Amino acid sequence: MRYVVTGATGFLGRALCLRLIEQGDEVVALSRSAESARKLLDERVNCHAWLGSAPDEWKAALNGADVVIHLAGESLGSQRWTPEFKRRLIASRIDSTRQLVSALHDANPRPKTLVSASAVGYYGNRFDEPLTEESSAGKDFLADLCRQWEEESQRASEFDVRVVRLRIGIVLGDGGTLEKMLYPLPIPISPWKLGFGGRLGDGRQWLPWVHIEDVVGLCLLSAQNPEAQGAINAVSPRPVSNAEFSRVLGRVLKRPAILPVPAFALRLLLGEFADVVLGGQKALPVAAQRLGYTFHYSEIEQALVNALSLNERK
Repeated sequence: MRYVVTGATGFLGRALCLRLIEQGDEVVALSRSAESARKLLDERVNCHAWLGSAPDEWKAALNGADVVIHLAGESLGSQRWTPEFKRRLIASRIDSTRQLVSALHDANPRPKTLVSASAVGYYGNRFDEPLTEESSAGKDFLADLCRQWEEESQRASEFDVRVVRLRIGIVLGDGGTLEKMLYPLPIPISPWKLGFGGRLGDGRQWLPWVHIEDVVGLCLLSAQNPEAQGAINAVSPRPVSNAEFSRVLGRVLKRPAILPVPAFALRLLLGEFADVVLGGQKALPVAAQRLGYTFHYSEIEQALVNALSLNERK
């Protein structure tokens, strides 16, 4: 199969491209810098710059593709949520998706399937409410961003493209959120490994985690199974509280996890983004399980053991 992947140089994109290449598929990567993408990705990946000065080149890359997997988007936690940064978050998701869908419409032959990333932030902070793909959207900034993001990707269904919207949780793997948890300061020393880790706030918020191998697996399921369409929660079937996550992380690291980070400190440090960190979603992968997907990592401890071993090998 021929895949086009946006956001290919990101944490998830790199893992997905590697899996596709290993299984013998043709992969075209769309990245803000084709040169940087060529340095980061397997030499067998065909890299193009997109949304830049040569639009015809990246649009032509869509012609004849079987599947487009859209993972592009600025990292939510890369900095404090200023008004300018929030505009960047919107542009990197909504504007880029709108342009991609328009290019899909014009492609000839047109790709059959679009798998577009979203996030469990779609549901907002819902405390202990179990959340399936049928649950309503939340009311905060992130929920509204995800809702608009999904609406843009769903437009492709108007011209007979099968659309899957992956609502992705906290991804555990080589880098990503886990690395930011372990190394929150701009120094190569982890407070967790020094025994200074602990829960965030009261720790009761749900943490909808998922191992990166399962996100890649769900991307492939979405791409290859014609029954997959609409929203799919890309989360483990066994979500945990932030307190439980912290206890297990400390146990795996063989360090105590007894020093909580107060909510007021997070708000001083992160601003509005602290509400995302202190909130959570008890999201469940009902659609994925209905489609017969079997999770490689359904328990948080086995997922953390594997993810930490990947980080340590870097």
